[in-house]
Amino acid sequence: MLPAGSRMSASTDFQSVMRRGAKSGRATVVVYLKQTGNAESIAGFAVSRAVGGAVIRNRVKRRLRAIMAEALPGLPVGSAVVIRALPRSADVDYVKLRGDVTEAIATAQRKAALA
Repeated sequence: MLPAGSRMSASTDFQSVMRRGAKSGRATVVVYLKQTGNAESIAGFAVSRAVGGAVIRNRVKRRLRAIMAEALPGLPVGSAVVIRALPRSADVDYVKLRGDVTEAIATAQRKAALA
């Protein structure tokens, strides 16, 4: 699982990454990526009520945390990632969700490198 120290919790961090970071979307998620220059990479998750009830939202969050536990070590040091789950994320299996997240992260990295 994703360690607590690697999770984003401050709303100002979420706002900064979502407003100033590179954005990439897929059918199930939208990924925002920003280089912070900090020593550690962090990830945050935004799963709204539009995704579903509490049980479904928590399932989606657990899946996203597991996906980021695998993906975060492969990102450049100091990366901040916010993953916003779209309503379709509740209907897909883990493999599809993981594919969408990794593709969106790769696209966001390319956009961030160009900026």
